[in-house]
Amino acid sequence: MRRFFTPGWLGLHALAIVLCAAFLGFGWWQYDRAQAGNDRSWAYTFEWPIFSIFVIVMWIKMMRDELSGDETRQAPKVIEEPAAAAVKRELIRQHEAEDPSLAAYNRYLARLNAESRG
Repeated sequence: MRRFFTPGWLGLHALAIVLCAAFLGFGWWQYDRAQAGNDRSWAYTFEWPIFSIFVIVMWIKMMRDELSGDETRQAPKVIEEPAAAAVKRELIRQHEAEDPSLAAYNRYLARLNAESRG
């Protein structure tokens, strides 16, 4: 529960409270306008509280995701067997030996991959 009192989460809590209050206030304002004879305001009278409910639902969902996030984080699955990977590396090495431009392109791709992960 301590994680919900970090500066980032406190900002999200404040934002959710401000948005809910503002949306309910807008709904009340539209209700007053509808009572004064503005027929279009009746739709907004119900729309703004729905926005407020949406904020609450998303706020709760974010907190639930944060709580369950620790258990769902796992190591990535191995896509292929180590033996199959070794065979593929050997085939790639043989093809690169035959075509130097392919070898240069594969080194370029490997460098881009390493930079994107780092």
